[in-house]
Amino acid sequence: METVLFNLIWVIPLLTVLACIPIPATCERALRTVHTASVSFVLLVVCVLTYRVFALGAAPADPASAPFALRFFTDIPWLNAFNAHYIVGADGLNMLLLALTAFIVWAGVLVSYKIKGNQKVFFALIQLLATSVYGVYMSFDLVLFFVFYEMEALCMYLMIACYGSGRRDYGGKKLTLTLAFGSSMILATLFGLYFESGTGSWSLMEISKVTLPMDFQMWAFPLMFMGFAVSSSLFPFHFWSPDGHSAAPTAVSMLAAGVMMKMGAYGCLRFAMFLMPEAAKIWLPYVVALLIFNVVLGPFIAIRHKDLKYITAYSSISHLGLIFLGLAALTPVGLRGASLQMISHGFLTGLFFATIGMIYERTHTRDITEMGGIMKKMPFLGVGFVIAGFAGLGLPGFSGFIAESTIFIGAFEQDSTLTRIVTVLAILSITTTAVYILQTANRMLHGPMPAKFQTLTDGCFREKLVIVVLVFCLLLIGIFPRPFADMLDLSIAPIFEKISAAAPAVGG
Repeated sequence: METVLFNLIWVIPLLTVLACIPIPATCERALRTVHTASVSFVLLVVCVLTYRVFALGAAPADPASAPFALRFFTDIPWLNAFNAHYIVGADGLNMLLLALTAFIVWAGVLVSYKIKGNQKVFFALIQLLATSVYGVYMSFDLVLFFVFYEMEALCMYLMIACYGSGRRDYGGKKLTLTLAFGSSMILATLFGLYFESGTGSWSLMEISKVTLPMDFQMWAFPLMFMGFAVSSSLFPFHFWSPDGHSAAPTAVSMLAAGVMMKMGAYGCLRFAMFLMPEAAKIWLPYVVALLIFNVVLGPFIAIRHKDLKYITAYSSISHLGLIFLGLAALTPVGLRGASLQMISHGFLTGLFFATIGMIYERTHTRDITEMGGIMKKMPFLGVGFVIAGFAGLGLPGFSGFIAESTIFIGAFEQDSTLTRIVTVLAILSITTTAVYILQTANRMLHGPMPAKFQTLTDGCFREKLVIVVLVFCLLLIGIFPRPFADMLDLSIAPIFEKISAAAPAVGG
C-alpha cells in the first residue's frame, strides 16, 4: 500500500489536470477547490511517507536498490527499445526533497487564488510542474529522470510568459534557453555513461557498479556537474535567475527558487559526484574558486538593487553557493550540510517570495524606495518578511543556522587552503547579508507611509496560513535538526563511501 501511495505522488497532479478539463474556465472557485484539495492530499501522503522513512531508519531495504537503501522501490520495464525501466524509490534525502516540494506546491496554489488570467490553465501548469519535480526526486533510471527533468523548463516558460509581469517574455526566454543549455550538457553525458559503462542499463545502481575510465570521467564530470549547476545558478550560469524571478508570478518564483533550483544541486550530488568520484576530487577545487562570486559578490549586488525580487534572487544565488561549498568539501559533514541547506533554503525562499508576492499584490510595486511604513497597515505580512530575513541571516533557532554552520565545519575539515579561504569569506559575507536585509526591511516597513498606501489591508486567513506553515518548517528544522540529519546521513553514506574509496586526486 505504501509503495502504491508513493507512486501516486507524481500521478495525482496529472489526474487532477485531467479531472479539471470538463470544468469551465469561468468556474474559478470550483477549479481552486479541486486543485487545493489535490495538493493538500499529496502533501499529506508525502508527510506520512516521510515519517515512515524516518521510522524505518537503517532497517534493511530492497537488495535491488543497493548501494542505496531505497524505500518503496519499484522497477518495471518501460521503454524496451532503449532498455529503460521505470525505477523509482526514495531514501531520506529524496523524501525530504519531496516533502519540501509538496509544501511549496501547496503554498504556491494557496497564494495564487487571485492570479489574473485563465486560472484553469495556470493551475494546470502548476500541477504539471509539480509532476516534473516529484518525478526528478523519485527517479533512479537515467532516461526517466531526464524526461521529468526536462518537463519543468517548458512549464516555467509558459507560466512566466503568460502570467508574469514586467519583461516577462524576456525573462521567460532567458530562463528557458539557459536551462536548455544545461540540459544539453547533461544529455550528452547520460549517453556517455550508458555506452562507457557497458552495462546496457540506464539504472543508476547498475552503472555505479562500474569504475568508469579516467579519460571519460575527466570530460564527462565537468560537463554533467556544470549542466546541473546551471539550474542552481552557479557562476557563471547565474544570470537567468534574477530576470526570471523578477518576471515570474509569485507561485512560480516560489517553485523556481524553492524546489527547481535544488534539482541541480541534487543532480550534482546524486549523479555526477556518485558516478565519477575520481574526477570529482580533481575538478571540485575549481568549483570552489567559482564560489567566490556566489557567496561573496552576490550579497554586494543585492545591496545595490531596489527591486524586492532582484534582492531575493541575488540572496538565493549566495545561499545556493553554500550548497556547492558543502559538496566541494567532500567530507561527510560538508555533504550533510549541503543536503540540509537544500531543504532549508527551499523553505526560506518560499517564505520570502510568498510575502513579497502578497505585498506586491497590495502595493503594486516591488521598489523599496516607493514604500515606507507599510508595517502599520500590514503587520502580519511585515512580520513574515522580517522572520524570513532573520532566517536568511542564519539566526540561531532557524534551519539556516544549522545548515550553514554544518557546511562551514565540513568545509574546514577539508585540507585545502582555497576551500578554507572561501569558507572564511562566506562567513564574513553574513555581515553583507545583514546589510541588505535590514536595509530592505527598514525602508519598506518603517518610516513615513505614502498616502496611496493608506487603504492597504493585511493578509487574509489563507495567506497567513501559508506564512505560519513555512515559518513552522524553518523553526522545526532549526530547533530539532537531529531527525533530519539522521535521515540525510543514511542517504549520504553510500555516496561518501564511493568518493572516499576513489583514487586520490592528483596534484596539490
